[in-house]
Order: sequence, then structure tokens, then C-alpha cells
Amino acid sequence: MKKRLFQKLARSSYSPGAFLQGLLSLLAGAATAAAFAPYDIAVIPFITLAVLFRLWRAGDRKQAFVNGYLFGLGLFGVGVSWLHVSINLFSGINLAGAYLLTFLLVAYLALFPALAGLLGRWRPVRSEPYFFLALMPSLWVLGEWVRSWLFTGFPWLTLGYTQTAGWLAGYASVAGVFGVSFCCALLAGALALLAGRNSKLVPVLALLAVVAAGWQLRAWPWTHKTGTEIEVALIQAAIPQELKWLPEYRALSLELYPELTEPFWGHDLIIWPETAIPGYLHQFESYIDNLARMARDSNSILLVGIPSKHPASGAQFNSLALLGDTRQIYHKRHLVPFGEYLPFRSVLEGPLDLLNIPMADFTPGGAQEPALFQAQGLALGVSICYEAVFGAEIITSLPQAQVLVNVSNDAWFGASASPHQHLQMARMRAIETSRYLLRATNTGISAIIDEKGRIVGKTRQFEPDAVATSVPLFTGTTPYTISGDKPIVLLALVLLLWALLFSERQRGD
Repeated sequence: MKKRLFQKLARSSYSPGAFLQGLLSLLAGAATAAAFAPYDIAVIPFITLAVLFRLWRAGDRKQAFVNGYLFGLGLFGVGVSWLHVSINLFSGINLAGAYLLTFLLVAYLALFPALAGLLGRWRPVRSEPYFFLALMPSLWVLGEWVRSWLFTGFPWLTLGYTQTAGWLAGYASVAGVFGVSFCCALLAGALALLAGRNSKLVPVLALLAVVAAGWQLRAWPWTHKTGTEIEVALIQAAIPQELKWLPEYRALSLELYPELTEPFWGHDLIIWPETAIPGYLHQFESYIDNLARMARDSNSILLVGIPSKHPASGAQFNSLALLGDTRQIYHKRHLVPFGEYLPFRSVLEGPLDLLNIPMADFTPGGAQEPALFQAQGLALGVSICYEAVFGAEIITSLPQAQVLVNVSNDAWFGASASPHQHLQMARMRAIETSRYLLRATNTGISAIIDEKGRIVGKTRQFEPDAVATSVPLFTGTTPYTISGDKPIVLLALVLLLWALLFSERQRGD
């Protein structure tokens, strides 16, 4: 009995080999963050994920979980480290507390790759091609998909975004960003298989097929131009976040935005960013009426980001107003937890009061409200800030929308990677829908993005600026616009069911 106990303890100890595996996983995860904006080294995930898959294949369940968790700590620890900026600068929490809260989120996000590794080793799969080319890509993409909606969702650093300008971007029009993630994991699996002892034919064919198909899909004309072009202008006042809401600086916003807009009256569409006006709509009715008059006189449509409040209930909304011949209002539906509202209020309100974390108390707009503005013959699919990271929500305005509009405020995160990553995700929305996307932000990066996700014009960051050009309108649909994320999720589930049917139990695994 003592001998068996000793052997069990020896097997459970963290050996030097296990330590090196863990270190390699951590470094691979950290390196993967460089595949996202602003670095955009798109080939990195194929290598780092191949390394992780090989480690998962070689280890047992426990080691697979640990390696996946360390990979996640590296990926999210580097990739979303910018969160501490807004927590520290705008919540009143010191730098140590900001890092602690950021680490807690990173520790949660790291569970998703950890669980993918654990489930991949839950039942032994004898076939290496199946393990690398079906099982692990499926588990990886399902983990990302669940992360996109669990607890309201946080789909940041979804692997598919690394390919926004890469070889595999064409898959986005067919299966969305999760479809691109699946293909990334498939290529990584093929590389991992090449590093093994099995026949090289299968992984080589898989590599060639995935890359060739992605290249062809990128060029496929899913939608077509209506033949009409509109003149658009995006206005960026670049007023620092720490100043714009101070009463003594309010006049700066009210004067600077019209001044920057003056050269563009007469353009078909002019866009001011999220919360461009620092106050509630009912507090600035005369100012708004004057803007609407100038828009009508110039035959322009003006979109203005401004909070609003329901006159009866007092509910507060993060809103976008269309001014021109008519006034239309869109209320943001998908709010940022802990930034725009408090989830699980009954449990968290007390602890967060102790931490002195200020936050807005917005109400989400009704799901019955169309995320669509229609005026002067234009149909605009609209979203506010964080909503642009959810592809399944953006497509709700299609196929009616001829062009997409997103207003945002990335000033919360300073000169970090966050604005670049946010722009990268907006570019993916343009590819998924095969339409132009117009993105106006407070401090940058404001950009005009074409239907292939390419930036055709952008502003300088942290400077008052504007960007204007002619934009073609589009009609038609992509496969992703019609079916959303369902096909790729279904494919991953079918492949997992296959694993359950054909896997074999082996002693000691």
C-alpha cells in the first residue's frame, strides 16, 4: 500500500518536464498576443497553437488543463493588459488595485483554453489526424463562442481577428470570425501533425486546401454595389476623456465639433462619435435643433452620439441621434458590464461601493428597436462602441442596411493596444457583411473601412481631425449574414460527437 501511495504522489508531482511545458505554454500564449493589432503578425497563431496542441497531445488531463491555463494567462495577460489604464485613471483605484482587477479578468478568461485542453484529453483519441484536425479545432472554437456570450460575453482576442488582413479572412463572409478561428486552429493542427511521426500527406493537403480556399473566398463578390455613392465625413474632436465631462470644458465640445464639421456641410452623411455631446439630449434641445436645421439646409444627415433619458421612467440610455429632415434615436443594446451597468447588482453593489468604482447606470435599448436608420433614401446599420465586437448582433440590420456605422469612444484606454484591437474587430464586421463600415471615435482611430476590411481613410490619433471620402452603397447578402454563427457551431458539435463515438478508453490516460 505504501508503495502504491508513493507512486501516486510521484505521478502527481510537478516534474521538471511539466514545468518546462508550462513555461513553453505561457510564452506561446504571450507571443500569440502579437498576432493582434497593432502588431498584426498573422502567422504567429499557426505556430503557437501548434505547440500547444502538441503539448496537449503528449500530456494527461491535468497537464493539458494546466498548459491551457498558462497559455491563456500569457495570451490575455499581454493582450488585454490595457484594461488597467481605465480602471486606474477613471475609477479612483490605485495602480495596484487596477492591476489586481485586470488579473482577475485574465484569470477568468484563461479558463477557456484550459477547459479546451482538458476536454480534448478527457477521452483518448488514437487517431492523431482526427485529434489535430477535428477535435482540437472544434474545442477551441466552441470555447471562443461560449466566451462571446457567457456573462454577457467578452469576445476580445478571438483568434480569427488575427487574420483580418491575412490569408484566411475570406472565411469570415461565410462563417464569421469563429469560422476564421476554426481555420486558424485547423492550420495549427496540420502543423502539429507535420511535427509528428505520421504520414505527411494528410496535413500537407489540409494546409494547402485551407489556404487556397481562403484566398479564393476573399475575392468572391458576395454583394454588389447599388450604383450610388455618398459623400461621408467622420468628425473627431479628440477631447481627452478626463476633461470632456467637466462642466468647465463642456463648451469646448459644443464649439469644436461644429467648427470641425463646417467644411463638410453638404456631404450626404456626417458622423460625430459616441457621447460627442457631454450631457443628456433633453439638456441640449436648442443646440440639437440648431444642428438639425443646419443639416436640413445643407441636405445632409448628421449622426450625433449623445446620452438620453426617458422623461417618465428616468431610464438612461447611451444613444445615437439622427438629425436632418427627421429625428431618429437608437439606444445601445449591448452595454459594457461594470462600465455602463452593474451585472448581478444584488451581489456586487456592496463590494464595488467599498472599492469606490464609479460607473454609469445605463439601460439597454429594446431588442425590438431596429439597429437601422432610414432617411433620404439611405439605410444605415448602426451600432455603438462595444456592440461592434459582436458579429451576430451587427447582422440584425441586414440585408436592409446599405452601409454600416459604428460610433465609439476608445479614449478610456489611452495610447494602448485597445483602440487598434477595436478597429481590427470593426474591420472583421465589414468583411462578414461585405459592406463599408464607417467608424467615428472621440480620440481615434476613426476610419472608413471597405467591404474587404481594408482601411481607405483614417484620422490621426489624439488630434482633432476629420476624414471624408465617397462611399459606395451595397446590396445583397453574405452566407454569414443569413446564417450567423450557427453553421460553425454545429460543425464543431458534430465533430465532438464523432469523438465520443470513435474514441477509446485506455488505462492510465
